[in-house]
Amino acid sequence: MLLENKVAVIYGAGGAIGGTVAKAFAREGARVFLTGRNLGKVDALTEEIVTAGGKAEAAKVDALEEEQIEEHLSSVAKSAGRIDISFNAITPVPQPGVQGVPIAKLPVNSFTAPITAYLRSHFLTARAAARRMVEKGAGVILMHTPEPARLGAALVGGMGPAWAAMEGFNRNLSAEFGPRGVRSVCIRSTGLPETHTIDVVFGLHAEAMGITREQFQGFVESLTHTKRSTKVAEVADAAVWLASDKASAITGTVLNLTGGLITD
Repeated sequence: MLLENKVAVIYGAGGAIGGTVAKAFAREGARVFLTGRNLGKVDALTEEIVTAGGKAEAAKVDALEEEQIEEHLSSVAKSAGRIDISFNAITPVPQPGVQGVPIAKLPVNSFTAPITAYLRSHFLTARAAARRMVEKGAGVILMHTPEPARLGAALVGGMGPAWAAMEGFNRNLSAEFGPRGVRSVCIRSTGLPETHTIDVVFGLHAEAMGITREQFQGFVESLTHTKRSTKVAEVADAAVWLASDKASAITGTVLNLTGGLITD
């Protein structure tokens, strides 16, 4: 198993991406500590993983709150002895009123909300993890962005700048902590239509363009080389590999899962 005896902390584990990654980590042997603001969803996922033979524990943690993050990671480090993997999969900002609105009509607070929330959360969780990882001289910090982080797109408001800033922060983390054994990698995908968030986002863009949601998804997928969207399971598989020792030379970069929508 690729992650045998690894200790992983996942933020936003109650969502589609965080939950799928958590199950993939557990299948590969990791002990997973699952967090979220909705403890009911996280508890249900924990029970599913344990029933399948995995090792999982749940905690209610708001990944925008410094004290909660620090207290939880301290308890994990004390219980497990170390932290090997940190993956932040939260979606802190509701998309209506943020995407699907022309920039000229977008209120300033709607533009800045995702930039502030995403960067605050990723800064807090990455900093907390890195502080503890450097003590052991090893660790992996993972994050996820969709294609507007690199590709210019209309009607995404502050989301594109927020995701681009996350990728920039990823590089900074690697530069500072790489010499001390801690890697940082971002997984970039297309939008994930399987998730509730992207289903809503596609609907907002479709409405703004005067087409159906299905037509908008078809338009986006027509721009890829594979003519399809990335799947959540593909993001999870990539996360497993990146978190493993097989990817020990990869840091400070973005793993491109956009199916050719973006070519580097």
